[in-house]
Formats: sequence, structure tokens, C-alpha cells
Amino acid sequence: MTGQKAEDIVTAAFLVIGDEILSGRTKDKNIGFVADYMTSLGIDLKEVRVVPDEQDQIVAAINALRTKFNYVFTSGGIGPTHDDITAESVAAAFDVPLNLDPRAVAIMEKHYEPGQFTPARQRMARIPEGADLIENKVSKAPGFRIENVHVMAGVPSIMQAMLDAIAPTLTTGRKMLSRTVAADMPESRIADRLAAIQDAHPETLIGSYPNASDGKFTTQIVIRSRDEAILTAAAQDVAQAVAELLGS
Repeated sequence: MTGQKAEDIVTAAFLVIGDEILSGRTKDKNIGFVADYMTSLGIDLKEVRVVPDEQDQIVAAINALRTKFNYVFTSGGIGPTHDDITAESVAAAFDVPLNLDPRAVAIMEKHYEPGQFTPARQRMARIPEGADLIENKVSKAPGFRIENVHVMAGVPSIMQAMLDAIAPTLTTGRKMLSRTVAADMPESRIADRLAAIQDAHPETLIGSYPNASDGKFTTQIVIRSRDEAILTAAAQDVAQAVAELLGS
């Protein structure tokens, strides 16, 4: 898409951390949610990566993504067990100390019964120096934000609550609008027309999504733009092309 002003566009990447995702033992439920959430805010999710619980890989991914996009969001690896190494990996990426944070300690001591704030749970109060806390209304153990990197839990309900907490702090761009045109034909039949329409409307993104049911091929054509008038014009051209092809 061309013709967009820089201030119209805010970009993000999502980094999923965890051996359990890569092994298939845990099925990721966060990627789709984050993609929808970012779209609703007016932030373009441009990249998703999944990395294991290995510090060098986490550090490399964070350092690559945080210089490329306006925001980085991570999920996973900030729990109480020995293999939850996201906090120390983020600290290493920013080359800052990782210590028990008095703010996090106070939150968690208030949450747990006396004597239940165990050394394992204290691991969840370790925060990289200079980071801000991300509120966790579900289980209290906070996430954290350092520069443009937001570190959240992997449990979907907790991650979603953390996103709600940080959403008001995010700079957003113009929201992407969309229209869908249904085509009762295979996408190969309309591909050339869509390419020409895309060329004629460079400020749009046009995607075609085929479907087959009982041997019949159909296509959903999705047109996206940040400008309502441009979107309407492109959608009308797509609808006209579909009608002409169906009538031929």
C-alpha cells in the first residue's frame, strides 16, 4: 500500500515465547487475539515470531523486532518456574540488571496469604531495571514494559487483561477499514481483474480467499484501506468485475 502518511501507520510485532508452543503440547490462543486487538486499535501487526525458552534466541528476537517496529508485545515465560526465563532475557537484551522490584513485591505480598509468597513466586516479581509495571487484574503478578517492549503472560486470560491495561497508553494510527465482496467463482477466474484493480487503487490492499464446498469453488474478496472514499471506489470496481464475469 502506498500513499499513506507516516503518522497514519503504527506498527507492532508479537513474540511468542515457549518450548510448549513449538512442541505442540500447548496450542497457541494468543496470536489471533492480538491480531484482532491490534487491528481494532489502529495498529498494524506486521510480524509474529515463536521462539523457544532459550535466552540467546529471545534476546536476538527482541533486539531485532524492537528496532524495526513501533511496539513489541511478548507472551510467555514470566511465571515462577526455572524455565520461565523471559524476564532475564529481556534484561539481557537491554543490558540492564534484573532485580526484585519493590512495587511488584508489594502487589504480590498483598495478594498472597502470609508465608505463601514463596521463593518461586518471588521470581515473578523480578523486573528489569527501568521498566514500568503492567497491571494484572487476574492473578496479580505484573508484566512489564521497557521502552517499546511489552512483556506479558502466556495464559490467554491474563495476557488479554494485560493488553486491556496497556491499550490506553499506546499511540495508534488510522484504523484500517475493510469491505468484503463475495464472488461465486474460483479465484483464478478473477485474478487478473483483481490485479488490475489493485494497480488502479494503490492505497488499498486487496486479498482473495478461496473456498471449496461440495465441489463448488467460491471466493471472498477483501478490500482494505484507511480512507473510506478510496475503499468505496475500489470495492465498487471489484463488485463490478464480479458481476461482469458472472454475466459473461
